[in-house]
Amino acid sequence: MITADRLESVQEYYFSKKLREVRSLIADGKPIINMGIGSPDLAPSNKVLEALKNAVIDPGASQYQSYQGLPELRSAIASFYKNKFEVIVNPANEVLPLMGSKEGIMHISMAFLNKGDEVLIPDPGYPTYAAVTKLVEAVPRTYDLKAENGWFPNLELLAKEDLSKVKLMWISYPHMPTGAIASLEQLGKLIAFAKAHSILLINDNPYSFVLTKNPVSILSIQNAKEHCLELNSLSKTFNMAGWRVGMVLGNSVNISAILKVKSNMDSGMFYGIQKGAIAALKSGKEWFAGLDEVYSRRQKLLFQLADKLRATYDKNAVGMFVWAKLPVGSKSSEDYIDNLLYDKNIFVAPGTIFGNNGEGYIRFSLCVKEDKIKEAIDRF
Repeated sequence: MITADRLESVQEYYFSKKLREVRSLIADGKPIINMGIGSPDLAPSNKVLEALKNAVIDPGASQYQSYQGLPELRSAIASFYKNKFEVIVNPANEVLPLMGSKEGIMHISMAFLNKGDEVLIPDPGYPTYAAVTKLVEAVPRTYDLKAENGWFPNLELLAKEDLSKVKLMWISYPHMPTGAIASLEQLGKLIAFAKAHSILLINDNPYSFVLTKNPVSILSIQNAKEHCLELNSLSKTFNMAGWRVGMVLGNSVNISAILKVKSNMDSGMFYGIQKGAIAALKSGKEWFAGLDEVYSRRQKLLFQLADKLRATYDKNAVGMFVWAKLPVGSKSSEDYIDNLLYDKNIFVAPGTIFGNNGEGYIRFSLCVKEDKIKEAIDRF
């Protein structure tokens, strides 16, 4: 059977391939320490787990659920955004729960892109933006993010290009993989740029509550909903990555368009998971403080490991990773991480999987217990 032409445009996700190799090395007895992927190793709160357990035995829990999610879940998302970001959204038609924000990237692309439309994609940035763009037969156009510009796009330079075919622009602040943040002023400039060029701007925002003192949503800027969507997720903030709970927020017209796609692709999120998500969204300040305490200790240890490698990093970066620049004269990022893997049994992500501007960088995940990070340090 001949596969669809669209598969020729994409490759298997890097971590899907590389983690098979890592698992094979572990099976061969190698003491691998995996610092490559941002999959939280901490547990959700007890309140979340209790909510799930209690919901499982509710009458109707195993039936099909609404494509829009429980009204209670949408209200919890709206309340969360109001309390944390001072953003007001109508839970009836400006919030759409998702089975993880990665699903949202596909749904948004299918809802707004035609064949040949162009999409602005950050370099470095999340590889799925480009992969999904290709799968829907649109055209990815990368825009440069550089350390010297604070990992923020040069909008003046970008505006001089022919943007007539550009339909969407992906951004991610706090930025993955670098951990850079954008000020409200910078986000305002992005919105103005999108408005001037009739581009739908999407901020992918799952890292706002990991080592971030002042969480920000692009929707907090006046009239942002007219030109923006925002994706968010419970994966990192509440240690619920495997539960697959995300959300997209925006104006009712755009949310309705996404719902048209989503309602034809799934049959609703499991009731118990929705109840657990509601409990998570109601978490108090102590939850976020405890999360930051753990990640702060781990981050300091990873800084020590980076120092051992003579790599440099930004101590003010936020999020779930440490983005580190390799010393001058090092091998390519991919050769460097392979040497670490085979020589020291340590797996980290090469910066190149996030784009050409990731060459010369590596990324450590904070989803590693402290004793393992200390063990990695001792190997040097």
